[in-house]
Amino acid sequence: MDRLKQIESFALVATKGSLTAAAQTEGVAPAVMGRRIDALEERLGVKLLVRTTRRITLTHEGSAFLEDCQRLLVEFADAEASVSAGGLKASGHLRITAPAGFGRRHVAPLVPEFLASHQELSISLNLSDRVVDIAGEGFDCAVRVGDLVDSSLVSMRLADNRRLCVATPGYLKRAGVPQHPSELARQQCLGLSSDASQTRGWAFMVDGELLHWRPSGRLDCSDGQVLHDWCLAGLGLAWRSIWEVESDIKAGRLQAVLEDFAAPPNGIFAVVPQRKHLPLRVRLWIDFLKLNYGDPGYWARAAGRER
Repeated sequence: MDRLKQIESFALVATKGSLTAAAQTEGVAPAVMGRRIDALEERLGVKLLVRTTRRITLTHEGSAFLEDCQRLLVEFADAEASVSAGGLKASGHLRITAPAGFGRRHVAPLVPEFLASHQELSISLNLSDRVVDIAGEGFDCAVRVGDLVDSSLVSMRLADNRRLCVATPGYLKRAGVPQHPSELARQQCLGLSSDASQTRGWAFMVDGELLHWRPSGRLDCSDGQVLHDWCLAGLGLAWRSIWEVESDIKAGRLQAVLEDFAAPPNGIFAVVPQRKHLPLRVRLWIDFLKLNYGDPGYWARAAGRER
């Protein structure tokens, strides 16, 4: 007996509350529905439904299984629609949040293209360097860069993100080029303030161990773009993502230091409040980001636009 048909029948019986009602919906005899449920329970080795002459109730295992079955059936229907209709279409309102600098360069430019493919969709984009409470503030999805704080949120890695310690050649000529992370204590370091998303400080590999160091200096700011501008103005060292400073390094405006101590790449993530029952608009948005950020040519094109 077809496994999918068993699952469909189980979900229908559980939803309708009786074999008769489920059978009428599908246009078969109640006995057919009963045999499908029996076969499913026998195959799984667990009782899913308690059937009496008057009513049907779910067991504890049946309730948990029903939730997964409903999700799988929705995903299966979406997959079929994608093939038969030439592509899924999202609708409703999508609320997204992202860090200000990354969002301006690598989220906002993608929104019009995504919107053009989904005419029944509207989008709100929030750009902020604070850690937004996406569940409490009603956001569908957040794009986050770097280490994620532990939480009950669900994250999906979209791409790698590498950070570099950089400064202008003029600043390094005045202050000297640091040869070891311990020498940063004698430098002017431009750090994100404590209410921004970079909570653990700068990361370096020292003697095979990943160390986090919170810089101290006369300047800090909660806005990454301001730190970038201060760094370009020669006010100190900054620890910035490669997507932000690559074009400046190639143009000679900034110089990377301490590259021998560079930490392994962290990530660029899509973060959602929960994995189950994600609206189609959220799933399609995340897939769209994966498609773009997973293309090496995307980052090369983006860097080229900034030069």
